[in-house]
This record gives sequence, structure tokens and C-alpha cells, in this order.
Amino acid sequence: MVSPSSSHSASPTAISGKLHASALPPVMVATASDVAGQADTLARARAFAESLIASESLDTGENVLSHADAVAGILAEIGGSGFMQAASYLVYACPHLNKPEEVIAKAFDPNLAQLAMHTNQLVHVQRLSRAAETSAQLVDDPKLQTENVRKMLLAFSRDLRVVMLRLASRMQTLRHYAATKLPVPPALARESLQVFAPLANRLGIWQIKWELEDLSFRFLEPVTYKEIAKLLDEKRVEREKYMVELRQRMQQELAEQGVHATVEGRPKHIYSIVRKMRGKSLSFDRVFDIRALRVVVPGVSDCYQVLSWVHEHFSPIPEEFDDYIAKPKANGYQSLHTVVRDVDGRPIEVQIRTQAMHDHAEHGVAAHWAYKEAGAKGYAGVSATSDYDAKIAVLRQLLAWERDLSGAANAQGLFDDRIYVLTPDAAVVELPQGATPIDFAYTVHTNLGHRCRGAKVDGAMVPLNTPLANGQTVEVTAIKEGGPSRDWLNPELGYLASHRARAKVRAWFNAQISSENIARGREAVEKLLQREGRTAMRLEDLASQLGFKSADGLFEVVGKDEYSLRNIEVLLKPPEPALTPDEIVLRKSRGSRNKSPSGVLVVGVDSLLTQLSRCCKPAPPDAIQGFVTRGKGVCIHRQDCSNFRELTRRNPERVIEVRWGERKPGPDASVYPVDVAVEAIDRQGLLRDISEVFSKEKMNVIGVQTQSIKGMAWMTFTVEISDSALLTKVLGSVRGVKGVRHARRR
Repeated sequence: MVSPSSSHSASPTAISGKLHASALPPVMVATASDVAGQADTLARARAFAESLIASESLDTGENVLSHADAVAGILAEIGGSGFMQAASYLVYACPHLNKPEEVIAKAFDPNLAQLAMHTNQLVHVQRLSRAAETSAQLVDDPKLQTENVRKMLLAFSRDLRVVMLRLASRMQTLRHYAATKLPVPPALARESLQVFAPLANRLGIWQIKWELEDLSFRFLEPVTYKEIAKLLDEKRVEREKYMVELRQRMQQELAEQGVHATVEGRPKHIYSIVRKMRGKSLSFDRVFDIRALRVVVPGVSDCYQVLSWVHEHFSPIPEEFDDYIAKPKANGYQSLHTVVRDVDGRPIEVQIRTQAMHDHAEHGVAAHWAYKEAGAKGYAGVSATSDYDAKIAVLRQLLAWERDLSGAANAQGLFDDRIYVLTPDAAVVELPQGATPIDFAYTVHTNLGHRCRGAKVDGAMVPLNTPLANGQTVEVTAIKEGGPSRDWLNPELGYLASHRARAKVRAWFNAQISSENIARGREAVEKLLQREGRTAMRLEDLASQLGFKSADGLFEVVGKDEYSLRNIEVLLKPPEPALTPDEIVLRKSRGSRNKSPSGVLVVGVDSLLTQLSRCCKPAPPDAIQGFVTRGKGVCIHRQDCSNFRELTRRNPERVIEVRWGERKPGPDASVYPVDVAVEAIDRQGLLRDISEVFSKEKMNVIGVQTQSIKGMAWMTFTVEISDSALLTKVLGSVRGVKGVRHARRR
């Protein structure tokens, strides 16, 4: 069974939003040819989808084609274009196509294909969310709701018409349940009331808002719903007769004053009545909008003239007066609201507005959705450049919608970790709380982040470490080529709040260091090959023989001084013949030991020359082993020395057991040279500060090599120690020097 687009929404969450009362663009009127073209597209879309979905059913039990027909009808009622109505069919055709976006784009239009795909993707997200809710024991898990509504917001932001399709689809699903009297999943009704109805309210689409609220409330609280419906039905004939007489009288007297007004009764919405009764602790008889009138007039001045007439002929209730014309609601709603009492003390609510205000109140942003199909020329001479303004206005309403939803969850702090800002093209970008324009740039594209040099927020230049807020529009200024600054990684300067952006910056610098190491290593290897007369040797073959996947891999470890060139020399020189039994050093009694100037004893051998290896510089109490060389005696290596491992692999018969001799304590103790590698951010006085650490520990520095590239310093200190165990403490002190990133024994 196909999952319905309307019954599969995510649970409510919220994101606070900074709302700007931007005026929506004027209603665009399509020409006759445009209307004909859209009608043809709608007919073709229905025929295209019919063969695919006519026999399918949603998991609500409703036929898919019937559902799509109803959604298209709802969209038509609220002013949705023919293209939007066509999308209501194509959304359900997508799962039946191998390459839906490509097929629909060729058969209809790429814009229509994207709309259908985005809506279908949201349906899929909501289906997964519903499955997650089902598997989770708590249907109202706030964290789950938070994530689901975030996904909804981002899906909506891809194409604002997705909002209309989702609202219309959800309303049809509720109508289906009402008509069939099937049991309604509580999560579906709750989500319709808590998420979709507030969304329709934020967008000013009252026609959908009221119906979503009443149907959802009917399913959630059927007993209360029936009680209020019964109270409304009582004395209905008497009440309606009174209201008809009042309408006729008002319309006639306003006409005599030269005001052409249309006076109608306003529908009674049960959920609205219940909310007022509960919110203000009122009885049913004291709810003001049980008797309600709506007056529609040509102009704004007429609105205030009608208000004057109403207050003159009835007793106004001052605290129940609201002027939404002078101060419109955040979603653009405008009207005069007043409550008065007649001679018998019965409350009557009166709403006064112009026809344009009424159209916006009924259909909200739906009346302006035509801009998506207007193209570059627009409709009837109205430029489509207002696309951006309309998108900004509606997207900020979506952000405000999530802010409204977050009200109940603020105490839990669920919505304080993310913000949503807009690109210049009005796409929504999700960022962590405290994010800056640099975080924004890296989220949009890694290369844009690297090249970011300036930013505008809502049109004003700001520093790059300025924290962003919900609903702001961010524009980045970038250079053609370049990279990030190291200052961006300094947490005290506040340039980055996103872990992802910080990782991107680090990766860029690591790549730069890697390329520098590779260049340095290549130079060293090529010089060695020149000395050995092997310049014709392919570098890739050399790396492969040494066990590296590529030449760059070899160059990098050589450039970082992590791989000795001696290994390459050993490979290039022809192997020496193996020792004959007569040449192998004869082992004598284990009890005899040789005292060597190196402080090393060769077990079982007297008077054998020993020397400490320069590649790993062993020092007591390092674990050591010896390697018998030709003409130079026994070379002493640390057991973890990479050169020693390679020598052992090639000539295992030359390995000999050695140990440290007895050491004299005090000032006459033998000292051994060891190398300490330090990587640090370069600055003035760095070498002095590190040298002072060795001096305080009474370690003699006998050699220093330094190299500085683009603000980074690499240093190698050769120090004399009597015991390598003391080096751990010294390395800790070196790491504590300002700017030092790594310090280790080589």
C-alpha cells in the first residue's frame, strides 16, 4: 500500500525565528494563455498518473487517485495554480517510476518535476518518522518531534509550494476519516492540531486552519466536540433569525451613509469556542464569537467609518477591540476586531476589513504562489523579480511557526542548539547555535569557506566572528583563491562554532603541511639517488619495494623525519654475502661481560667494539639489541627502531644480544644524546622558551635544527641525558610551552 502524503507527518517541534513583517507581493493574475496551458498540464498529469495509482490505496484506506483529485480540488479553492494541482497527482506517481525526476521533467517541466520530487521526499521522511514513533514507546517524545519538524522545515524550504501540497493533503486525509467514520490514529490528529494548523495560521490560510483544528479536535475529544455542537444547535433558528435581521439593518444603514459594504455571518468554529472557554474560564453563553459578523468594504477609510457606526449603535467592550490594520499580525493579517453588546446585553463580534484583506485572510500566501510559475516575464506585466521577497517573507513565517511551537518546550531546552538562516536565494541553512558567517560559508560549500573574507547580514557588513540569529539573510564575500586563517581555529576569537567547519579548516592546513612534507621528502630522496648514481630508477618502483603504496607516501614520511634514508641506501646497495660459520662471532661463557666505552655489554663476548646507532640514539634504560656490522663492531639499536627491524629482516643471523652495563650515579654518570622533535605555532621567543625548559631540567642541548613554513615551526633538539625515563617529564614541560602542539622523542 502507498503511504499517504497527508497522514504521515512528523511530530511537532520548534525552532525560534526572528520575524520580519515583510509585505507579501501583489496577487499575480495569469493571462488566458497561461490558464489554458496550466489546465492542459493538469489534465495530462492526471492522465499520466491515473494508470499508475488508480488501483492503489493509501494506508488510510483511501484510494490514491481519489485522494489526489480531492487535494487538487482543495488547492483550486484556495487559489493554487494549475501546476500545483498537477503536482498533487505526480507526487504519487513518483514511487512507480525508475527515474521519476528525469521522466516527469521530460514529460512535463523540470520545475514541476522538482516540486513533485521534493514533496515525495518529505512524504518519505514523514513515513520514516511515523515508523520511528511506532517503534518508540513514547509517541510524544520531544527529541523525536524536534528532529522531525526540522526535517519538515528544510524540506519546505526547497520549494515553498510543498507547504501548500502538504496542508491540502493533510486536510483531505482528515476529511476522509470524517466521512468514513474510521478510527483516527491519535498521533495523526494531534500532529494536525499542534503542527499543521499552526503552520496554516502562520501563513494566514484561515480556510485550512479552521478545518484542520475542528476536525482534529473532533477526533481527539469527541465528547466535548459533540457537547459544543449540541449547544450551538440549540436556539440556532432563533439566533440565525436575529443575525439575519442585524445584517440587513447594518448593510442598509451603511449604504445610506454611502458605504458599500457586504455584511455576512461568520462561521462558528468549535475548536475556537472551546479554546476561548478554557483559556478565559468562560461559560458557553459568554463566548463572544457565537454571534459574529464580518463586514467587507472597498477601502481602509471605509473600515473605520463602519467601526464608528458599530460603536455608535452598540455598546463596545473596550478590552475586546484590536486594530490589526494599523498594526498587522506577523503573518500579514489585517482587520478591525471589536466586540459589542446589543440592547439585551448579548455579545456580538464584528470583523471589518477590505476585500484585499479578506482575500489574504482566507487564502494567505496561497494567493501569491503563482510567482513560481510566472517565469522571468511574470503574469500580466507583473515582474517575477518579487520571487525573492515572497520567499523571504514566507520562509520567515516558517521560522516563526517553529518558534511558536517551541514555546511549550523552552523549559526543556530542546530548541536552543540550532538556528536557521537564509542564503541570498532564500534557501534555509541549518547551523549550530552561535554559528558565524564562516560556519555558514563552510556549510554552503567547503571551498566557499576556505575563500571567505567578508560577510553581510541582512545587507550590513559584519565581522566574520559575529554570531548569527534565526531568520537572518547571510551573504558571503570570497576571494578567487586562498585558504583559511589560523586565527579561525583559536576558540578565544570565536570564529567557528561548528565542529564540521573546524574540521574542514584543520584538514586544509594538514593538506598544506602534507604537501610541504612531500616536497621536502622528494628532494631528499632525489638527492640520495643522485649520490648513489641511481637517478634512472622510477620513484614509484622504489616506493613499492620499500612497502609504500605510492611515491608520495614515501616522500611524506621521509619529509616528516619518520623514515630514515638509510633504509633506501640498504635497498640500493647489493646485499653482502652471508657470514660463514667461521666469520660468526663465537659466543663465550654467559658469565663474561665486556665493558665498552658505549656503556653496553655484549652478552657472552669479550673485547668486542660497540657503538650507539645514530638513527635511534638509544639511552638507558631503553630496550636494546645489537647488530654485527663489518669493520665497525656491534651497532646498538633500540628494539623499536624501524632501521633495526629492516636490518633484522634482511640479516637475522647478525643480531646479537646486548644489555646496558652498570651506570655510575652522580655527576660522573655517562650521558647519551637523544633527539626531541617539536611542532609548534611559530612566534618570537619560541626557541628561547623551549631551551629554557631543558636548561631548568639540567639537560645539555648539543644541537638544534629548526624549520619554519607559513607560521608553523618544526624543531629537533639533540640533548644529553643519563636516563631516558627522565625524558617523559621534560616532554610534558615542553608541551606546556605556549604554541607547542606536539613534542616527542624521535
